[in-house]
Amino acid sequence: MTTAATDAEESGAHPRFAAALRSLGLEDVLARTRRFPEGTRTAAEAAAAIGCELSQICKSLVFAADGVPVLVLVDGASRVDVERVRAELGAAEVTRAGAGTVRETTGYAIGGVPPFGHRTRTRVLADRSLLAHDAVWAAAGTPHAVFPVAPRDLVAHAGATLVDVRERTA
Repeated sequence: MTTAATDAEESGAHPRFAAALRSLGLEDVLARTRRFPEGTRTAAEAAAAIGCELSQICKSLVFAADGVPVLVLVDGASRVDVERVRAELGAAEVTRAGAGTVRETTGYAIGGVPPFGHRTRTRVLADRSLLAHDAVWAAAGTPHAVFPVAPRDLVAHAGATLVDVRERTA
């Protein structure tokens, strides 16, 4: 068994994500990755399992902008404003990507998509709301594993552009 596969197995991270961490020199993230057998598929499930605020969860959501996949990272307490994403990208139309597109683009299933380490290079937008915390928790490639990361490090490793794309509260 390879080191990445062994590390992934021990941490609960997906082997592809573990390999991505190793290639980025982030092996220490695997030691901080936590596995929850009951699941962390939704932001609410993840926050409850970890014992943190919902806004400390980083959701990795795939949209299609004029048919081209784009990853949007947003805090777990917020919803993405598709019109703001459309304006940010200068796209004619932005829709939520289907499960097949998500898996084809990222290599991961919905509920376990990490913020980086994807099968294909995709444009990434990160909502500034993530910067409100010292650390946020993101999926580690499965619906059962999450890892903590400083928001600025998350943005850097994801190659994300900081934007304001969450729905505004009334």
